[in-house]
Amino acid sequence: MSKSLGIVFPGQGSQYSGMLEKHFDGFVEFNKVFDQSKEILGLNFKDMIQNGSSEDLTPTEITQPLLLTANYALWKVCNIDPKNVTVMAGHSLGEYSALLAAKSLIFEDALMLVSLRAKYMQKAVKEGEGGIAAIIGLSIDQLSQICENITSKGNLVSMANINSDNQIVISGTKKGVDAAIEICKESGAKRAIPLAMSVPSHCELMKPASIEFANELNKIQFKEPQTKIIQNFSVAHTNEIENIKQNLVSQLHSPVKWSETMDLFQEMELNLFYECGPSKVLTGLVKRKFVDTEIFSFDDYNTLDSIKGD
Repeated sequence: MSKSLGIVFPGQGSQYSGMLEKHFDGFVEFNKVFDQSKEILGLNFKDMIQNGSSEDLTPTEITQPLLLTANYALWKVCNIDPKNVTVMAGHSLGEYSALLAAKSLIFEDALMLVSLRAKYMQKAVKEGEGGIAAIIGLSIDQLSQICENITSKGNLVSMANINSDNQIVISGTKKGVDAAIEICKESGAKRAIPLAMSVPSHCELMKPASIEFANELNKIQFKEPQTKIIQNFSVAHTNEIENIKQNLVSQLHSPVKWSETMDLFQEMELNLFYECGPSKVLTGLVKRKFVDTEIFSFDDYNTLDSIKGD
């Protein structure tokens, strides 16, 4: 049976202090990407990872380019030809890693884009005025109704990341998110907890950021991806560059439809997955969705070492 390969790239929230320690020690190419990132941005992400705290890695303007660098460093080590990949997808910020891996973007342009994306997102909502929370154990319909009711009373809150049928992230104003957390608990949610992220991503509060970002995005040259990439906003693949760009702009203020993306992957009957990024967040989501499918994370040094150069 031939391998039908899916590769997924994580986004914000997958970073952790001291991550990928063995990778820095064991892979020359891995370090080269971090050196290149330092040359482009003037930020020493390797030092931040090895000597900084979790709080040091949390600000959006650090997290976004740092994770793009880490994801791409892992991709360079695995040395997989994108033409041999059946399909890719990235979770939120991870979509830029997918476009980079598929040779639709070059590293310098991708790094500058995510840095600007983070800057505009941070600027769109004043510190302390936005909120984001994870809700586990309520259905999409239940949570949608709760968010609509709160928003109708003047405190914006909406679904931001629909990761599975009952694992959803919400974002919006701090008052809106706080109210939603309480109502979700009363409605039987297993967990309803605020997340340590500095901006309320994927909601209407990001509209101003999307307008500024669109202006910068139009200056960047994209190429046709060398494999299918399922985008967060459309839950579809396109080779049309203008559509790719518009989906990236819309993604900023619209929910990440990861559950629908996984449904699409299931229809494609993929039998091998790699998560190309730190932590194993997407690996866990894939494992709960797929049966009789091999699933591996490049966060594991031995996994990456065993396939590099194949």
